[in-house]
Amino acid sequence: MSAYSKTTEILAARCQALLIALAADALLGDPPNACHPVVLLGGWMRLGERLAPRGARARLGWGAFWVAGGAVLVGGTARLLPRHVVVQGLAASTLLAYRSLDRAVGAVQAALEAGDLDEARRLASWHLVSRPTAELRANEVAAAAIESLAENLSDSLVAPALAYLGGGLPALAVYRLVNTADAMWGYRDERYEYLGKAAARLDDALNLAPARLTAALIALAAQISVGRGGAAWHVARRDAGRTASPNAGWPMAAMAGALDTTLTKRDHYRLGDGPRAPDAALVGEARRIARTLTLLVVAGLLPGASIRVVWNAGASAPGKRVAGRGAQGPGVLARLNRVMGRGARRPGVLARLNRVVGRRVRKVGFHILLNRIVGRRERNASKGFTFSGMGLLMRKKV
Repeated sequence: MSAYSKTTEILAARCQALLIALAADALLGDPPNACHPVVLLGGWMRLGERLAPRGARARLGWGAFWVAGGAVLVGGTARLLPRHVVVQGLAASTLLAYRSLDRAVGAVQAALEAGDLDEARRLASWHLVSRPTAELRANEVAAAAIESLAENLSDSLVAPALAYLGGGLPALAVYRLVNTADAMWGYRDERYEYLGKAAARLDDALNLAPARLTAALIALAAQISVGRGGAAWHVARRDAGRTASPNAGWPMAAMAGALDTTLTKRDHYRLGDGPRAPDAALVGEARRIARTLTLLVVAGLLPGASIRVVWNAGASAPGKRVAGRGAQGPGVLARLNRVMGRGARRPGVLARLNRVVGRRVRKVGFHILLNRIVGRRERNASKGFTFSGMGLLMRKKV
C-alpha cells in the first residue's frame, strides 16, 4: 500500500470515528464524573498546583513541566486503546462537549424565560463563565451565555475535531489536557500568573486556527439560519482583537454579528454594534446557529468517512491487477469487500457504509441521526440537568 493510500485510509477511519463520537455525545452524553476523563485531567492539574513550589521563576518552570508531563501521560494512555473505529469514536466522545454545552446554555435560557434572574445568574456562574454574576442584569447574563456558547463551539467541538483528524486520539487527549490546564490555571493573578503561563500560551497556539475556523463556520451557519453570514464575518474581522485572548474574540464577535447584537463584558470589551438587546429569545437563536454549525461539521466529515471506498474503487482502473486478482470487475469487488470486511457481494459494502454513518439502508434513518446530533429534538433544557465533567471546560474566562 502506498503512503498516500495509507494516509487516505487513516483519514477515513478518523472521520468515521468522529461521526460516531458526535452521535455518542448527542445520544449518550457524558460518562459519570467518577470516570470522566476531563475530571481526571482536572485532578492532575489540582495535584500539580498542590505540589508547585514558591517563587515566580520556579512556578513558571513547574507549570511548564507539569503540563508537558501530563501530555506525555495522556497521549501514551490514549495510544493503548484499541484502534477499532467504534472504540476510538466512543473514547473521543468523552472529550467532546456539544451536548453539555447546549444544555448548560439552555438552562440559563429557561431561567431567563421564567423571569428567575437569580437562578440564571447562578447557572451562568456555575457552568459557563468565571466573571462575577451576582450583580449582572438580565441582558448581561444572556450576553454571557451567548459569549460562552460561541467560544466553546471552538474549544469543545471544532478544535477537538481538528486535533483528532490531525493526530488521532493521542492528539485529542493532549489538546484536552492543555485546554483544561488553561481553564484552571490561565489567569493573570498572583496565584496563577506564573504557574499557568505555559498552559495559557500553549492553549493560545493550539487554538489559533480552530478559533478562526469556528468564526467562519458561525458565519456560514448564520447565513443558512438567519441570512446574516456576511455581517457575522465582518464583525468577526473587525472586533476579534478587542478581547485579551487572541482567539476568543473570533467566535464571540462572529456570533454578535450573526445575531445583530452587542456583546459586552464590563470594563473589558464590546463586540458588535447591533441594536438587538441580548435576552432569552436571542440565546435561543444563538443555540439554533450552533446546531446548524454542528450539522456543517457532520456534513464535512461525511465525504471523508467514505473516502476509503472511493479511493479503492478509483485505484482499481481497467488493466490493473488488484491484490493478485484479474484485471477486471471481480478483482475490484473482492478488494472492496476485503477492505470493508464483508464477502464477495456489493451489498456487503453498502451495509458497512450504512453502519458507519448511522443509516439503516434508507436515507431517512440518517436524517434522524443528524437531527439527534444537532439537537432538533427540543427538550426543556432545565429538566434533569446535572453538572458534568465538561462543565470544567465550559466555564470560560469570559
